[in-house]
Amino acid sequence: MKFIALVFVVIVTFVSSSYSSVIRKHSDGGEEKGRAVVVGEQPLSKIAIHKTVAALRRSVSITAYPRLLGTKGEDTEWVEVRLQNAEPCEDDWVGVFSPAKFNESICDPEPRALDEGETPYLCTSPIKYKYANFSNLNYTNTGKTTLKFQLINQRADFSFALFTGGLDNPKLVAVSNHISFANPKAPLYPRLAQGKSWDIMTVTWTSGYSIDEAVPFVEWGWKGHTQVHSPAGTLTFSRGSMCDLSTVALLLKITVNFIPCGPARTVGWRDPGFFHTSFLKDLWPNTVYTYRMGHILSNGSYVWSKLYSFKSSPYPGQESLQRVIIFGDMGKAERDGSNEYADYQPGSLNTTDRLIEDLDNYDIVFHIGDLPYANGYISQWDQFTAQVDPIQSAKAYMIASGNHERDWPNSGSFYDTNDSGGECGVLAETMYYVPAENRAKFWYETDYGMFHFCIADSEHDWREGSEQYKFIEKCLASADRQKQPWLIFVAHRVLGYSSNSWYGLEGSFEEPMGRESLQKLWQKYKVDIAFYGHVHNYERICPIYQNQCVNSEKSHYSGTVNGTIHVVVGGGGSHLSDFTTIDTVWSIYKDLDFGFVKMTAFNRSSLLFEYKRSSDGEVYDSFTISRDYRDVLACVHDGCEPTTLAT
Repeated sequence: MKFIALVFVVIVTFVSSSYSSVIRKHSDGGEEKGRAVVVGEQPLSKIAIHKTVAALRRSVSITAYPRLLGTKGEDTEWVEVRLQNAEPCEDDWVGVFSPAKFNESICDPEPRALDEGETPYLCTSPIKYKYANFSNLNYTNTGKTTLKFQLINQRADFSFALFTGGLDNPKLVAVSNHISFANPKAPLYPRLAQGKSWDIMTVTWTSGYSIDEAVPFVEWGWKGHTQVHSPAGTLTFSRGSMCDLSTVALLLKITVNFIPCGPARTVGWRDPGFFHTSFLKDLWPNTVYTYRMGHILSNGSYVWSKLYSFKSSPYPGQESLQRVIIFGDMGKAERDGSNEYADYQPGSLNTTDRLIEDLDNYDIVFHIGDLPYANGYISQWDQFTAQVDPIQSAKAYMIASGNHERDWPNSGSFYDTNDSGGECGVLAETMYYVPAENRAKFWYETDYGMFHFCIADSEHDWREGSEQYKFIEKCLASADRQKQPWLIFVAHRVLGYSSNSWYGLEGSFEEPMGRESLQKLWQKYKVDIAFYGHVHNYERICPIYQNQCVNSEKSHYSGTVNGTIHVVVGGGGSHLSDFTTIDTVWSIYKDLDFGFVKMTAFNRSSLLFEYKRSSDGEVYDSFTISRDYRDVLACVHDGCEPTTLAT
């Protein structure tokens, strides 16, 4: 019994610590409509949907308009929801459900997830929600209000439900009419990514068509020239692909917020549709191509997406103007204001909008982990791909694996946390293509002209002797620095240096065991810049080796590469992370704000680095690097090639 009690305490501690957050007031000094604001918590996880009881009232009406969306091919539409309630309360809220039918008849609870005999009235979370008084503070007096929601095409119909009792004790009092898009299965949200060779671009998109219903393909070619067709493969995943809590936890019936196991397998589950990937091969360098996704239906008719375009990659080593965007931890947000009560990703839309506005002034994007922060609520991935659609449909959008994509206990991740909500990497690995040998091991290399990128997976072991360590060394060693002088290392977690407050408390100013094995590789292969996310702020570190700055310059670097510049760029949009009060002498610039980095290579000898805030797109930190090939070859401490006295 003592053993069981000990296990129980350990599990409760683990689960509760993973969902704990700090409650703070908004910057204006007031709480959101009188409610506590929990910072850093997935908003949908606050809803105790399993506790819902039916309390339908004839005195309440809720109606949604228009009933048919996307009649002109739109994939995003605004919907008006009119509400009349004879007994309004301050904590009334409206949830958006898709599919529109969401009662217990569609429940498919895990056999071990609930106590025997327990059947929830509702078993699926809404895809978004708003409080009824969101747009009319007089709602509690009049019982009347109109809410506006922005919906995207998500392969199913929608309905709106009014609940009273707040998020903790929801009572369903009314359900609206159903609305839907004209073609809910339409091919949408293309995601470009570089293939395993510089002359391949991959297109991955989402649709509602299985391979039994339609044949997917991409029509593409030079802009204004004859177009060709390339076939596409199709993938999907099931509820059973999502991860579970450990057997011990299930035996002890541990639940969090009334969500058994992880939300990805329970209340957060939603049919993901189908993901199609086509490989556009033998591309000419620096050439504009147009493309559109298509499906051939069984009756011989065609379904088409919109027409898109992209510019192909330069040949590796080619000298031309090459511009790279890097950021991490952006998340998603809602333009209609829904789901915002947790202050979860307050900078996400600003970052997205700046990148859309500047679309013609960069060439490739690296989002280095923690994409939508869905945390097991599958619907949020669709909403993220819709939010960044103007970017990833026009530029190669290369991603790295973060803790909120991958980590789950007993699932093979290096960290035994439940940050992914049970996704355990499946969504990122299936919805996005990366040129990895095995997408379950999310490390890969890619070239862009004069840049060579080594993308590590910080959610798998990177230490010396590991499979990934061998990959990292091979990737760094493979860079032809005469042709590709700019060598970049990327990981989600901070494997280098950071002045973040929690790293400061640990005293190491890094992810535990982060740089111990890797710093000799960075030094040996003369890595120019190492980028990290995970910590939600911006910080630039001096060129450094073994905790010592090796260059006193701050704005211009030239000559020998005698240390690596480390940059934390995790302020893409999620709630910000405080800096330590300790003076970290190797830190050159800190910014507790949202932003992203832009690197511009003018040629093999000149690089411009800029950090821009998402709020205004202005440059707040910058430096330049000027050097020749001989400077890369030069011998530095722990970075010298072996020599011999033989002649």
